[in-house]
Amino acid sequence: MSQVQLRFYEELNDFLSPAHRKVAFLHDLTRRTSVKDMIESFGVPHTEVDIILVNGNSVDFSYIVEDGDHISVYPVFESLDVTPLLRLRPAPLRTPAFILDTNLGRLARYLRLLGFDCLYQNDFDDDTVAMTADREQRIVLTRDRALLQRKIITRGYFVREVRPRLQVKEVLSRFDLYRLVDPFSRCTRCNGDLQAVDKQSVEDRLEPRTRKYYKTFRICTMCGQIYWQGSHHERSQRLIEELTRNDTED
Repeated sequence: MSQVQLRFYEELNDFLSPAHRKVAFLHDLTRRTSVKDMIESFGVPHTEVDIILVNGNSVDFSYIVEDGDHISVYPVFESLDVTPLLRLRPAPLRTPAFILDTNLGRLARYLRLLGFDCLYQNDFDDDTVAMTADREQRIVLTRDRALLQRKIITRGYFVREVRPRLQVKEVLSRFDLYRLVDPFSRCTRCNGDLQAVDKQSVEDRLEPRTRKYYKTFRICTMCGQIYWQGSHHERSQRLIEELTRNDTED
């Protein structure tokens, strides 16, 4: 029977059974298959993979696996210079735009608070997420492994953490986003951009106490939601400080 030797590196091991983690192992070939399909048969979404070496040579997802191949599979690199090797997608998006599945609503709200472009609706189905990600070149954030295995999705990430505040830290670290944080620049409700607005133009929409005590306002260019630095602003600022504290630098 035909066999190949496989080794998955770094965080790709999160998806593997304990017996296959951080070791080289043999895998039987029962049919003609692409390296993409073989990798995903182990539960590793192709969106998590950036480099595949077969017998020391870089290949893409379409490579047809052959008997005796030694295959090394590497995750997306954000800081290590791997330009001499064939990457499976263009260079990482440095001004990323995301789309999140229905299980990550709180994460979407927090990322918007930090200024990141995050499409989210609680009625998005998997087809909508996949097609929108492809059409708008968005990175899919999800906890659904099967969604990331769709061929149409080329950029995506499986969020490991369960608690939303830890999910934010995970995403910021994973995509090296700390320097791109721009708080209070995006609507947390609809994802629209916020722009400064004259008080006079929104005065008729303000509550009496807000009209009396506050002078500076922003408005969402999409949904018209009005924002100002009220009592909630201090709480939001503390939350932002918590979310953006890079614990790895302590």
